[in-house]
Amino acid sequence: MSNYEVAMEAAWLVRDVEETDDAIGVAVSEAGKRLNETDKQYVEVEPGVTGCPACGEPFDAAFLAANTALVGLLLEIDIFNADSEEHAERIAKSEVGGALRDVPLEVIEVIETDGDEEDADVDAGQ
Repeated sequence: MSNYEVAMEAAWLVRDVEETDDAIGVAVSEAGKRLNETDKQYVEVEPGVTGCPACGEPFDAAFLAANTALVGLLLEIDIFNADSEEHAERIAKSEVGGALRDVPLEVIEVIETDGDEEDADVDAGQ
């Protein structure tokens, strides 16, 4: 069994905002609140980034129209003792998806991490 870090992208809708920076702040705050309410404090929430189609430079993944924003969020979670990358993906989507119902999620990266089982037991609170 191996340990993995799973990164997912989430699409978060924010209403009644006038600036993208405000929308990003609200999205990160709301996602964090919902994760904390379901004891998922170990999920890292950050604003997502996307590349400029013209120059390739990264910028915040947020689109604002009619005081409504669609914000891309990056969610990262460590999965311990998974059988495979696919198994780690399923566990991550189940853990995060259960807390963030009706929020589209897409796994964008799975990285196998080094760590022995003693580290996993400490990190998992066992």
